[in-house]
Amino acid sequence: MKVLIVVDMQNDFIDGALGTKEAVAIVDHVRKKIDRYLENGDAVFYTRDTHTEQYLQTQEGRNLPVVHCVKGTPGWEISEKVYAEGCTIVDKPSFGSLLLPEIVREAAERCAGAEGQGCDMPRQGGLESIELVGLCTDICVISNAMILKAAFPEVPIAVDASCCAGVTPESHENALNAMRMCQIQVR
Repeated sequence: MKVLIVVDMQNDFIDGALGTKEAVAIVDHVRKKIDRYLENGDAVFYTRDTHTEQYLQTQEGRNLPVVHCVKGTPGWEISEKVYAEGCTIVDKPSFGSLLLPEIVREAAERCAGAEGQGCDMPRQGGLESIELVGLCTDICVISNAMILKAAFPEVPIAVDASCCAGVTPESHENALNAMRMCQIQVR
């Protein structure tokens, strides 16, 4: 099973409170990548940055005092331009999700031994590879890539640079270089 992780392609990160022209520019590329995975019968998971009304009182809120991705608001929603119905969404209260590897592992195990029973993934088989795309390269993409690399050290993990955007173009490149150093393939 090949897995695509679509990181935080939410309205607030694309063209909302923390949106950038670079984020807007990757939307169509991300959608095409999602469609290819689904057409090939592979799995797509979404992460969703999730905060409460008390965001500004959190450590993150004190360091980044821009209210964003408050649960239930339009900015929290995954952009309709990239969301594919039926795919799993993993809400995360922080940059990286410690639950994401567990959810991916459980899905792969169900599919490997399910012979069609209880498998919510289109294709049977073990975990072949994981690819990440999304926002922001230098915060949430790198955090989740590192967590997944630690959880699955022998599974090839890649990031598609053309389907990611950082807070700035410079911090995007810095994050890609850091991931390369940690044996995450950058395409």
